[in-house]
Amino acid sequence: MIIGMGTIVNVATVSVGALLGIVLGNRMPERTKETITSVLGLFTLVIGGLSVVSLTSEALTEAVGSAAMIVVLISLLVGALIGSALRIEDRLEQGATWLRGRFAGTGSEARFVDGLVTSTLVFCVGPLAFLGSISDGLGRGAEQLYVKAVLDGFAAMAFASTLGWGVLASAGAVAVIQGSLTAVGYFAGDVLTAAQVDALTAAGGVILLGLGLRLLNVKQIPVGDLLPALFLAPALVPLAALFQG
Repeated sequence: MIIGMGTIVNVATVSVGALLGIVLGNRMPERTKETITSVLGLFTLVIGGLSVVSLTSEALTEAVGSAAMIVVLISLLVGALIGSALRIEDRLEQGATWLRGRFAGTGSEARFVDGLVTSTLVFCVGPLAFLGSISDGLGRGAEQLYVKAVLDGFAAMAFASTLGWGVLASAGAVAVIQGSLTAVGYFAGDVLTAAQVDALTAAGGVILLGLGLRLLNVKQIPVGDLLPALFLAPALVPLAALFQG
């Protein structure tokens, strides 16, 4: 068993899926692309909703009681303040624009940014990404990441058919984020409790809901500025548990 193989396979499926989607996307009429983007927006809302359900998980309820929603809310509010101060969304756009100039020759900058941000969040925010990577690093097997790789491959094809080269660039983000989590699992063992993972997943679900609204052109929420919440939510769980005790 090779530690890290799960992430390698995941990066490969995202890359292949994105390339197939780009090829298919060039043959699609604009109206079809817009319809598919709307479907992806709805699907992102579904993923976000399923993730938010982690607020009611047994592990999180046992840890913080009825304060689970407050933990996630505070993490998002404070995360938004930090993200806005650091201008994370703007920096993501600048980085994505630079990547587009290096790797993509066609398509609007806005679409590239949406493709990179959307697919990175969908691929990297969720229990399979975190638990699967840490499990792989601990030497417990990469089965969770193999399942995720198949799902991500099809999702990448769908995203890339409308959002283009940004989806392919997200394969690099998958490699960095999941590779880092695998390394954490390898060197530090079990880092997060089940309650902390559930809090992180719920916060990520709210961010995905904002992303879905953005894809549907309902509200252009700067989801990049909310990313610090993913670090704050797990950190707040032990603090909330102290007050519950």
